[in-house]
Amino acid sequence: MTRVFIAGIFHETHSFSGDTTGLEGFVIHRGAEILARRGDASQVDGFLSVAEREGWEVVPSVVYTGGASGTVDHAVFEAFWSEVQPVLDKALGEGLDAIHLSLHGAMVTSECDDPEGELMARIRTRRGAGALPVYCVGDLHGTMTPKMGDLSDCMIYYRECPHTDAFDSAVLASELLARCLKTGVRPKHFVLVTPIVWPPTGTGTRDGPMRALEDAARRLEKTVPGVLAVNVVGGYAFSNVPHAGVAFSIITEGDEAAAQDGLRELAQIAWDMREDGIPKQHDLDQVVREFADSNYKFGGKGPVLLVEPSDNIGGGAPGDGTDVMRALLKYDIQGAGVAIADAQSVSALANVPIGGKITLPIGGKGSPLDPGPVTIEVELISRSDGVFELEDKNSHLVGSLGKIIDMGPSAVVKHRGLTILLNSKKLPPFDLGQWRSQGINPEELSMVGIKAAVGHRVAWGKIAAAEFTVNTSGPCTSDITRLPYTKLRRPVFPLDPLEL
Repeated sequence: MTRVFIAGIFHETHSFSGDTTGLEGFVIHRGAEILARRGDASQVDGFLSVAEREGWEVVPSVVYTGGASGTVDHAVFEAFWSEVQPVLDKALGEGLDAIHLSLHGAMVTSECDDPEGELMARIRTRRGAGALPVYCVGDLHGTMTPKMGDLSDCMIYYRECPHTDAFDSAVLASELLARCLKTGVRPKHFVLVTPIVWPPTGTGTRDGPMRALEDAARRLEKTVPGVLAVNVVGGYAFSNVPHAGVAFSIITEGDEAAAQDGLRELAQIAWDMREDGIPKQHDLDQVVREFADSNYKFGGKGPVLLVEPSDNIGGGAPGDGTDVMRALLKYDIQGAGVAIADAQSVSALANVPIGGKITLPIGGKGSPLDPGPVTIEVELISRSDGVFELEDKNSHLVGSLGKIIDMGPSAVVKHRGLTILLNSKKLPPFDLGQWRSQGINPEELSMVGIKAAVGHRVAWGKIAAAEFTVNTSGPCTSDITRLPYTKLRRPVFPLDPLEL
């Protein structure tokens, strides 16, 4: 029986957030717990589904799954490796046919700029692993490094942003592994890192440069002989590492020169459309004021979205920024809503009866860039444990966390016309179940703050009357020229003047 080893480490590291992520920032699945994820629609499940179909014996080690937060303490990576190594060595001694790695790709530790590449390097040094196929899956917002290309036979990055294809990407990587095992043909993996860095708000794949690039990638897959897969890696602008930014890779059984030509073609498209990867933003105060003046008649039926990428939870921001809440209060917008990650406020409400009132300093605690907490009197509407099942089983949240979500003890409070959903754990606004599970119909909100860049669009785009990306304070700014890079390769667009 074909035996395939699986391990995974998943984290999107924000190098400029100022906090450090320890072991508590990860959900850990070991051994049989990994096998039990079959059916949870995650990245891991994508691999398991193919393994089941192919009749592989899966050798599970450990999967560490984190979210988006500050630099990871290197001790976490070493703890992960200390669990992977003995299981891997034992499996190699008993006979192993291949290795699958479930990754994000944008992890950074306090001692390593490329832990995914380091993981591959360590695996390759184990006796018997040097010649084995290594197949991986990663996030579109990962960092593709030449080292990762050299040490892996194949990596498949998500092709959609918002990420609706985490499961499908893992399936594709695993199907290509199955092809390799059946034919005995090992593909070659070629990487090109461009001199371009786009903020997350510029990496949506429904339009703009990423759409053009993904279309070109699919064309290359169909027309270039031997090409198995083409990756468009949008990159993660908030990683202070040498290879952050836009990159491409081609996995091919064919001619290297043809693959290199394809990479250069993609790089030229990206360069020609580089300005389109820097999104335009609206003035928050002006949008809310005009909404109030229009008697709440922007667009059609449904909420007007105030998207604040500077407090993008999915990008590692604290999710407790107060700028949007302040604007909604300033213009007394009735029927509006905001979700704030604020465990202190939830705790302060623990002994307040439903319908009771209390004065709370809400939000503004997680980033020195925020103007600070908003102290207001609120009425407690409801409380819950914050556990709910995702409505969208294909969402990015499913891909990393599975379909059951725990946003920690939560509470709903109101101040005048504003409904505030308080969560103990920050949760990217990628699923309407976050609100509906708390007894709130998101379709009925007049205006709502969205702490995201583009990942919210699958869920909220279906019900929104209008959407405005607004300029607010926070660590996930779309103006990346303001970030204090110290390790990024230079020159790069848009930080430096340069010609391709």
